[in-house]
Amino acid sequence: MSEDRQMLAKAETLIEALPYFQRYAGRSFVVKYGGHAMGNPEAAQDFAEDIVLLKAVGINPVVVHGGGPQIGAMLERLGVETSFVDGLRVTDKRTAEVAEMVLSGSINKELVGWIAQAGGKAIGISGKDGGLVTARKVARRSRGVGGGNAEPVDLGFVGEPATVDTAILETASRAGMIPVVAPIGAGEDGATYNINADTMAGALAAALGAARLFLLTDVAGVLNGEGELLTDLTPVDIARLETEGAITGGMIPKLQTCVDAVEAGCEAAVILDGRVPHAMLLEFFTSRGAGTLVSAS
Repeated sequence: MSEDRQMLAKAETLIEALPYFQRYAGRSFVVKYGGHAMGNPEAAQDFAEDIVLLKAVGINPVVVHGGGPQIGAMLERLGVETSFVDGLRVTDKRTAEVAEMVLSGSINKELVGWIAQAGGKAIGISGKDGGLVTARKVARRSRGVGGGNAEPVDLGFVGEPATVDTAILETASRAGMIPVVAPIGAGEDGATYNINADTMAGALAAALGAARLFLLTDVAGVLNGEGELLTDLTPVDIARLETEGAITGGMIPKLQTCVDAVEAGCEAAVILDGRVPHAMLLEFFTSRGAGTLVSAS
């Protein structure tokens, strides 16, 4: 492609994106960041540049990050034994302390650093800061064995958002900063709770009335039985697909997070492949899109 054609293609891309810039200026995007991109410098740089671009065109991004593998590695390094029930980590007090150290410390500040390197101003916080998230203890039941009754399971200091106060996010955004949120919250009992990052992101998106919730994953989106990408879904579609067995495993809670968010005030949620460079920009600012979009209707 000649230099003139390259310049023209860039100009056409900007023109294609213009209506989206205009429509969503001043609105919030909540982005759950994790998976493949974490620990990959090139992918992290791409992600940070995307976030800075969103801020530069007038959108207010809020980043929520995970860190399960990093927590596991630190627990192993410190010799802290962990147990699992039905595949879920039981978080005792020591494990909760390590989770907070890793999430609010090394991971959070590394991501703040990537955004700064890309030219943005990020502020690292957790759900404990400014009363952002008040957590409640998660209640789970076992699967039951051999047709037996499911029993209550105590996962320790694993929580979910009970209330959200977005004041600190809105204050930071108005000041030109990008909030980077570690999924940690304090309960009314004063205890620290580890919160699933997808769940945290969904709760923030709902409370902010966000224009978009992006869940970056390691798959292209939601696939049907033939392996084809489903680009647009509603809660009714999702319930039907789950009944049919077309969606299984880890995709079920991700879709439930999307449904909860859009039913509580988020305009739309998107599950997309964070391994694809600039996937979030392709989804939102081009006509071809990417991933699976979930909307209320």
